[in-house]
Amino acid sequence: MSLVTVYNLSLFLSGRTLFDSIGFQVNPGDRIGLIGRNGSGKTTLLRLLVGERSPDEGEVRVQKGISMGYLPQDLKEELSGGLLSYVLDSIPGRAALARERERVEQALGEASDRGRQAALAENLADIHQRLDQISTRFPTHEAEKILLGLGFSESQFASDVSILSGGWKMRAALAALLYRRPDILLLDEPTNHLDIPSVHWLEKFLNEFSGAMVLVSHDRDFLNRLVRRIISFGTDGMRTYNGNYDFYLKTRELERRALEAKARNQEQKIKEARKFIERFRAKASKARQAQSKIKLVQKESLVQTRKKERTMHFTFPPVKRSGKDVVSIQGLTKGFDGKLLYKGIDLNISRGDRVALIGPNGCGKTTLLRMVAGELEPDKGRIVLGHEVSLNYFAQHHSDMLIPQRTIMEEVSQVVPHETISFVRTVCGNFLFSGEEVDKQVAVLSGGEKARVALAKLLVNPGNFMVMDEPTNHLDIASSEILIEALEEYEGTLLFVSHNQTFVNRLATKIWDIQDGVIEEYPGTLYEYYEHLARREKDVSSREDGQVNGGGERSLDARVKECDRKAMRRERAEKRRLLSEMINPLIKRLEDMEDEITRLEGTEEDLEKAMTDPAVLKDKEKIIPLMKEYNAVKKNLDDLLLEWEQCQEELAMKKRMLEG
Repeated sequence: MSLVTVYNLSLFLSGRTLFDSIGFQVNPGDRIGLIGRNGSGKTTLLRLLVGERSPDEGEVRVQKGISMGYLPQDLKEELSGGLLSYVLDSIPGRAALARERERVEQALGEASDRGRQAALAENLADIHQRLDQISTRFPTHEAEKILLGLGFSESQFASDVSILSGGWKMRAALAALLYRRPDILLLDEPTNHLDIPSVHWLEKFLNEFSGAMVLVSHDRDFLNRLVRRIISFGTDGMRTYNGNYDFYLKTRELERRALEAKARNQEQKIKEARKFIERFRAKASKARQAQSKIKLVQKESLVQTRKKERTMHFTFPPVKRSGKDVVSIQGLTKGFDGKLLYKGIDLNISRGDRVALIGPNGCGKTTLLRMVAGELEPDKGRIVLGHEVSLNYFAQHHSDMLIPQRTIMEEVSQVVPHETISFVRTVCGNFLFSGEEVDKQVAVLSGGEKARVALAKLLVNPGNFMVMDEPTNHLDIASSEILIEALEEYEGTLLFVSHNQTFVNRLATKIWDIQDGVIEEYPGTLYEYYEHLARREKDVSSREDGQVNGGGERSLDARVKECDRKAMRRERAEKRRLLSEMINPLIKRLEDMEDEITRLEGTEEDLEKAMTDPAVLKDKEKIIPLMKEYNAVKKNLDDLLLEWEQCQEELAMKKRMLEG
C-alpha cells in the first residue's frame, strides 16, 4: 500500500501552469530524486506533499498514521533550548511528558494526604514508564551520534540552539529530523549548509535509513548513490524513470534520438503520401487510393520532438601561462576572537594544481581563501603569489560583491570595459540572460540569477589562478554540471571550497584536509581520499574486533551482527536471482543495442563527411553507392532506436512488477 498518492494534481502560478494533472505514488522504501531546472517546481512539490501548500486541482492522499519529516532549504521556525535537548524533544510527546513529570513530582512533594500521595505516585510511575519506552526506542546516544556526524562537538550539546548561525541551525533541524526516523523523509537540498565530511556522513546515514525518501540535490554523485527513481520536470512535463540520475540522463538521450527517428520516419511517410496524391488525384483508377492517402495524412498526428531547454554554455578564453610556483604560504598564523585557526602553516601551490580545501565548518576554509585572495591579512607569516600570476576570486557570498543598483549588463561590462556591447550581450546570453532581461537590476534578481551574474563576471576574465568559494551554491544540477565541464577545460590553477562531492571529485588533484589548525595534503581525488579514510577506519575496527570477550567467545553484539549479515545476504541473493531471471536479459539486449547505435552513428557521420567531398560529389560512380549505403545505415539506425524504445518500456514494466 502506498504511503502517499498524488492524484491529478494541478497548480498554477503567476499565469503559468506549474503542474498539469500530475500523479505518482510514494511507496515504502522508495528513494525518489526530483530533477528539474530552478523554478520547475521541485520545492513547491515537497511543500504540497507535506501539506504546507494546497493544489488548485487534484489532491495529495497520505496514508493514515504515516509520519513525514520535511527539511526545507530555508528554516522558518524559531529554535530554542539546549542543542541536545532540542533534538531529544523533537520526538512527539517527549517534552510534554517531561514537563508533566516535573509537575507531578512537585505535587507529590507538597501532598500531605496519603490517598493523594498514592494517586500521584501511581501517575508518576506511569509517566516514567512512558518516558522509558520513548528512551528505549529513541536513545540519547543515537541523538549524540547524529549531532557528531553532522559536525557538532560534544562541547556544543548544552549550547543554546537559538544563538547558532543560520547554517548550524539547519544542521540542528536536520539532526532532529533524522533522529525522529519518520516514515518518509522529504529533503530539499540537505547538503547546502554542510561541509564535505558531514556530507559524506549524511550519505552513509541515508543509505542505511529504512524509510522512504524524496530528495532534491544539485550533487550528482549524492543523488546517484541514494535514489532509485527519478521524477523529472521539463519541457515535456513530469516524467518518471526507474533508476538513478545517470540512468535518467542516458535514457533521456536515447529517448530524444528515438523521438527524432520517429519524426523523420513520419515526415518521410507523409512526403511519400503527398507525392502519391499529387500524382494520382486526377486518375480515376487511382482515385480511391488517393483519397485513402489524403485521409491518412489528415489523421496523422505529428510526432512532437522534445523542446530544447535553455542551458548555460561557455568556454574559458586562453589564459596567460604563470610561473611554476603559483602560491607560497610561509609561516601562516591566523586567529579570530581568541580562537587560533592556523599556526605556522607552510604550503605551496604549483601551476596546474587543482586544490580542494575540506574540513568542518568553522575550521577556516573561507578565511584561508580570503587571505590567498588578498582580502584578509594573516596575523603572522605571508602569502606570496608567483611570477605572472593573475588571481580572480569568487566569494561564497557573491551577491555582496554585486552592486544592487547596477543592471546585469553593467555588472558584466565592468570586468571587460573595453569589449563591445554585442560581446557583453553574448556573454549574458551564455548565462541565460537575453533580450530585456539584461537590463534587470541586481537588486531584483533571485539567488540563482545572482550566482549566474557573479560566475559570468569571473569566467569571462578568469585570470590564470582562480580562487572559488562554494561556486555551485544556488545552481541547479544541470548548471553545476556545465560549470564542472568548463572548469575541467580551464588551463589555469584552481584553489576552491565546495560541499558538492561531484564538483570536488571531478576537479581536485590535491586535497588539503584542515583539522584543528593543521592542514594535511593528500594527492589525488576526493574519492581516493575517502578510500584512505576508509582504510584507516578499517584498521581501527579490525583491532577492536580482534578483542575477545572473556575466554575467547565472540561478544553477543558480534554474533547478532553476524546473524543479521547472513539474513541480509540471503535476501540479496534472492533479489539477484529474480533480477537475473526477469531483467538482466533485457539489460544485456539494451546494452548491445546502445553499442550498435553508437557504431551506426559513427558510420553515418563518416558517410556524411565522405558525401560532402567535392571530388566525390562530381563522380556518380562514387556518390550513388555512398548514398545507398547512407540511406541503409540511416534506416537501420532509425529502426534500432525504435526497437530500443520498446525494449526500454518492457524493462520499466518488469521492474515495476518486481518492485510491486
